[in-house]
Amino acid sequence: MYVPFDQLSESARVWIYQANRPFREEEEPRVRQLIEAFLSQWTAHGQELHAGYELKYRRFIVIALDGDANPATGCSIDASVRFIQALEKEYDIDLMDKMNVTFRQGQFIAHKDLKSFKELASKRGVSGKTIVFNNLVTDKGDYLENWEVPASQSWHSRFIK
Repeated sequence: MYVPFDQLSESARVWIYQANRPFREEEEPRVRQLIEAFLSQWTAHGQELHAGYELKYRRFIVIALDGDANPATGCSIDASVRFIQALEKEYDIDLMDKMNVTFRQGQFIAHKDLKSFKELASKRGVSGKTIVFNNLVTDKGDYLENWEVPASQSWHSRFIK
């Protein structure tokens, strides 16, 4: 069952998929429609799942699941991965590669592979003050508080000199 993201509790589990490029303005309405349709029919062992999403900065799909109503199972998580993979194919976009880093550069959002980010950090192109997107957050409360943070406060800090 689709639930608006802001109505889910802070304990809702989150999965964050970052895109290697922003969704185009003309793609966004259809992407939103597809996500809502998927979440509306998403189930675990025949039980509806209460889930919502955000499409942040046209670059991140954040899916949140209220596990208190019904928790996700291996099969339901597999179904969500297949859905994300279908989006990747339809929009020729990469959403599953966890070896990329997305961060703010001024008013822009930059996306680099991990090796390029490390090189940028070694050349002081990013610092501990650089705002990074910490996609390792696990629940909505953590997402709201610790997703956009200075690199010095996330796992990215290991690359900052």
